Amino acid sequence: MDFNVKKLASDAGVFFTRAVQFTEEKLGQAEKTELDPHLENLITRADGTKNWTEKILRQTEVLLQPNPSARIEEFIYDKLDKKLPSRTTNAELLGQYMLEAANEFGPGTPYGSTLITVGEYQKQLGGAEREFLHTSAVNFLSPLRNFLEGDWRTISKERRLLENRRLDLDICKARLKKAKQAEAKAAAAPDFQETRPRNYVLSASASAVRGPSKTNATVARMVHDWFFVVFFFFSLSSGCFSQLLSEEVDKAEHELRVAQTEFDRQAEVTRLLLEGISSTHLNHLRCLQDFAEAQATYYAQCHHYMQDLQRELNRYSCQNIITKYIGLLVITSSAAVCPNPVSSTFLSGPTSPGATVSSSSGQRPSTLTMEQTQLPVTGTRKAKVLYDYDAHDSSELSLLADELITVHTVPGMDPDWLIGERGNEKGKVPVTYLELLS
Repeated sequence: MDFNVKKLASDAGVFFTRAVQFTEEKLGQAEKTELDPHLENLITRADGTKNWTEKILRQTEVLLQPNPSARIEEFIYDKLDKKLPSRTTNAELLGQYMLEAANEFGPGTPYGSTLITVGEYQKQLGGAEREFLHTSAVNFLSPLRNFLEGDWRTISKERRLLENRRLDLDICKARLKKAKQAEAKAAAAPDFQETRPRNYVLSASASAVRGPSKTNATVARMVHDWFFVVFFFFSLSSGCFSQLLSEEVDKAEHELRVAQTEFDRQAEVTRLLLEGISSTHLNHLRCLQDFAEAQATYYAQCHHYMQDLQRELNRYSCQNIITKYIGLLVITSSAAVCPNPVSSTFLSGPTSPGATVSSSSGQRPSTLTMEQTQLPVTGTRKAKVLYDYDAHDSSELSLLADELITVHTVPGMDPDWLIGERGNEKGKVPVTYLELLS
């Protein structure tokens, strides 16, 4: 217990001395040992790395998780060293709501079937987002956090030690300077024993000898002995004081050498740690490339899913339009072919061969109209591309927005596709990506 109290008192004294030295340096009343310029540059570079890493980490967290409450929850779980429970993404939740609504409205209805299609693709988008968040957290956010919570804490600790060693070195320099000034001042002072005291004793002795009485001679002898004793101890104390000053100078020089050695050793350790910032930059560069690659993969998946969703919706739309149009044609042709319940043919008896020919010829237009609905585009026409399209196989043709191509159809082909030609390139193209020109 006594040892702890003594150590506490010693540490408090060292802290107070360092605080005084630091304050005097700030006020310009004490000299400050400057660091090596190379070490100063390394410290400045490390501070910039730490500040910008914190900003990049914070903004990336906001990008990946815009919800502040969710970020706080992740922070708490991370500090408690517990696994964060799986959280449903917004796109997955939207897809689930759409599927539940489709079951309530009826999957067979146009609205219900469309809700099912869009909901499935929304869940796929949510799955891609979940994978992107996980990859970014592992490959980008974790290395940045490890640097701030690991390497940077070690660097900060060594820098604080270096600052304490510098303060101790400056304190030793100031102490040595004061000791040398006191020693020089003591050496420059006149020897009081060799001047005034001796003359004073001699004059006192002479006056005693000139006295007429024996008593005065005795008193003079006693005064002489008393002054002799006083001056003897005074000369002895003066010698001891000079020796103490010399010992104080030697002690200050020794402490200065020790402080300089510790300061140089700590400066070397700190320099080696700060030079490791270059390796940190290389590591963060690889992490940044992984993050950009994960981001590109995520957006490419989203683009692919949305293209497929657009094709599905356009296919449903075309099918519904064609179905309605064919239904109207069937109704129209049935009304034109079916005889009136009270007709002239019924009244005039059996039909003639000419009437049969005319009736068969009356059905032909409806058949031609249905064939035209199955082949909406005939002949060769120009078309303007509305959106970019990437071919999925060798039978398709890739498209660029705003370019002009030549299109035509072939018998038996899917009505959602046309044959596109651009120079020597030829392949299938989706109708929904084109604007047919007259």
